[in-house]
Amino acid sequence: MNVAPLPARRGAAASRLAGRSAVLAVSPSVVGRTHQVELLVAALDCGAHVLLEGPPGTGKTTLLRAVATAGEVPFVFVEGNAELTPSRLVGHFDPSRLLETGYRPDVFVDGPLVEAMREGALLYVEEVNRVPEETLNVLLTVMSEGELHVPRLGRVLAADGFRLVAAMNPFDAVGTARISSAVYDRVCRITMGYQDADDEAEVVTRRAPEVDPDWRRQVVDLVRRTRDHPDVRIGSSVRGAIDAVRIAVSLGAVRELDPQSWRTGLDAAVVALSGRIRLQESCGRTPEAIVRELYEVVFGAEPTPETDDESSGESGAPGGA
Repeated sequence: MNVAPLPARRGAAASRLAGRSAVLAVSPSVVGRTHQVELLVAALDCGAHVLLEGPPGTGKTTLLRAVATAGEVPFVFVEGNAELTPSRLVGHFDPSRLLETGYRPDVFVDGPLVEAMREGALLYVEEVNRVPEETLNVLLTVMSEGELHVPRLGRVLAADGFRLVAAMNPFDAVGTARISSAVYDRVCRITMGYQDADDEAEVVTRRAPEVDPDWRRQVVDLVRRTRDHPDVRIGSSVRGAIDAVRIAVSLGAVRELDPQSWRTGLDAAVVALSGRIRLQESCGRTPEAIVRELYEVVFGAEPTPETDDESSGESGAPGGA
């Protein structure tokens, strides 16, 4: 069946992501990522599709949302997982209306890919290396030719400003798969590692309750140490530090104690971090034991009852002591 190309809907999405002004507009929303902001803005401005690669919690989504907001470009989000089939990505004909009118363009329900193409939006595919290969194959022609052929609908052309930005965790993360060379050949890759300690402390400052700065830096130090422990395969991101501070403040209120007290801080750290770290398969210890070990390195050994008036009444706390 011969079908005519479907014109793209020309919205206000023509990219404004250009020049130093775009970088300066993004910087206040993103902590310590000036280099990556420059690379991303330049890649999107020249029409490239981008792969952001880095471990969880390194701000990939935050970075792209900030860039889209600064450029006043529409943003379409897709959660990458094994359930993302081609039809969920592209769209489908409405079954109820299809019986009445047949295969007409106005019966088609746009999926996120077609929506982003029509609107000239940034299409963000999160955790792309969890997406089935058959779904990724749909994106190849779109990235190369700027168009997509949908059976019984026709050829959809990408409006000006359409860009695909995919994010992926390292291949060795659970549930991930290798990305084919065909995908890599169509994207520009920007790596995003963990930020330095000062930047991570600033992230915690922005997203957690106000606490003593020195104590907050110690919490960040604790989280960063999970990434280098010999028994830990995957350490915690800065999200662990944010939650540790939040939980300590709330737990301190519940116990009517200082959230920075030793036991309250430990219990908050265990709750926030024990589920985030992944141990080596050969390790015979528990995540809780690893967190406590690192906590004692950063905050010192547990105070004795004579020096810690909070010790009574907390024997059932998650810290395990």
